[in-house]
Amino acid sequence: MRDGETVVADDGTEVGALQTSVASLISDFQNARASRELLDQHVGRDVARQALSSGTQLGGQTRFVAVLFVDLVGSTTAVSTMRPAEVVAMLNKFFNIVVSVVDRHRGFVNKFVGDEALVIFGAPQFRADAATAALVAARELVDELADMPNIKVGVGVAAGTVLAGNIGSAERFEYTVIGDPVNEAARLTELAKKEAGSILASSYAVSFASEEEQVHWATGDLVTLRGRTKLTRLAWPRRGALADT
Repeated sequence: MRDGETVVADDGTEVGALQTSVASLISDFQNARASRELLDQHVGRDVARQALSSGTQLGGQTRFVAVLFVDLVGSTTAVSTMRPAEVVAMLNKFFNIVVSVVDRHRGFVNKFVGDEALVIFGAPQFRADAATAALVAARELVDELADMPNIKVGVGVAAGTVLAGNIGSAERFEYTVIGDPVNEAARLTELAKKEAGSILASSYAVSFASEEEQVHWATGDLVTLRGRTKLTRLAWPRRGALADT
């Protein structure tokens, strides 16, 4: 069944009936596997497994997570000068790198919105090294995206407590995270677009990372990010840290 073998019912006796039953079983297994793979692609492996094992319901749980936002710079201008097929090809290549890096560090790509992606580390599966994984992924991501010509990004990383769960209505909902770290990461991304290194994190997120990861980051001034009253101390990769992963 795992190898996709088929059974041909070519016997009119009880053996033929058994062949038919086995063929039906294999077909059901293959259809279920295809549905599972499709579900994994659309909502993510961890979310799909949680839904299949525990069911789905609105609401969520309080979790400590690390949040990573990545956004293309100047994509609006690029879209106005490119054909739709070229835009799609560019975005697919961009998101392919994002997904590859995030999967490598067992993160969860929560959603694609236009030319940006929201990535979560620490939900739906809890992990103690969420901040470390997010910061390493951010550095690797910018390093790998540097190979794409005419592409510049902004990456923001924050950490903190969020509500993680299914948001929406009983007919249509999605698994996502709600909380201040999401907003903070988004605002850090806006600032990061203007920085030479293309990455900004909160020093709070860095403080939860491993000692091995913390040495790659420098901290700076306290700033007030747009739409927030709480101050954020900025952190960014030290010189040479992008390739040193």
